Amino acid sequence: MKQQTPPPARRRDPLSVFLRTITRLSAYLTMAALLFLIAYILWRGAPHLKPSLFQWTYTTENASMLPAIVNTVTITLLSLLMAVPVGIGSAIYLAEYAGRGNRLVTLIRLTAETLSGIPSIVYGLFGYLLFNISLKWGNTILGGTLTLAIMILPLVMRTTEEALRSVPDSFREGSFGLGAGRLRTVFAIVLPSAAPGILSGVILAVGRIVGETAALIFTAGTAAKVPDTLMGSGRTLAVHMYALFSEGFYFDEAYAAAVVLLVLVVGLNALSAYAAKRFTKGV
Repeated sequence: MKQQTPPPARRRDPLSVFLRTITRLSAYLTMAALLFLIAYILWRGAPHLKPSLFQWTYTTENASMLPAIVNTVTITLLSLLMAVPVGIGSAIYLAEYAGRGNRLVTLIRLTAETLSGIPSIVYGLFGYLLFNISLKWGNTILGGTLTLAIMILPLVMRTTEEALRSVPDSFREGSFGLGAGRLRTVFAIVLPSAAPGILSGVILAVGRIVGETAALIFTAGTAAKVPDTLMGSGRTLAVHMYALFSEGFYFDEAYAAAVVLLVLVVGLNALSAYAAKRFTKGV
């Protein structure tokens, strides 16, 4: 009986090896840059965290960031409350109701993608001209909130539309076959299936809101206090950091604020990811 010879070893394509190496190197460099940035912020800011930075009233002696934290949470929640329902509703229309190949839909998508790439300072100037000058509101939390809601609306709409379009058509056909209408199919089948992608867009929107400065300087202002109403002026944590650095006397406090901002962003992202996981399990 003849002994079978083992198959020859498969030669690796040099191009595949090169691309795999470049991909791994890019991933390692990205992770290294992220870890270095986090470590540097913690190293410069964590030793300067102290109770005086969390007093309710800001003074030149304590440079408290607590009013900025409260304003950041307020503006973030209000902006999401305004932009997310409109963005999701627009995405549902584009993905589920508008006919494919519709020129109007193509124009809306092109407009949304264009608005997503506009620098934030342009939105700030738009909000300043509309809310501060035309409506004569001045610097207000409401004006900053509306400006940020307009800014993140294209992002929420496009990510939600892509998440809805990624749901297989077999899900819709199965729902229609059981006698469900289009509206019930969208809210009972399509939206729950696309929930992780939708929440990913919301997380990106939260990150953009929390780290925004240019649009808020022109609209919400830089007052270091928690306003009594939405028509008052107030600064967010990112604007607070910018103000401390620009004054040139509070570098240590600014790095401490950077640590809190980092923790706030990570916490919001973790909370959103947990909510998405629980929502997906519930469905």
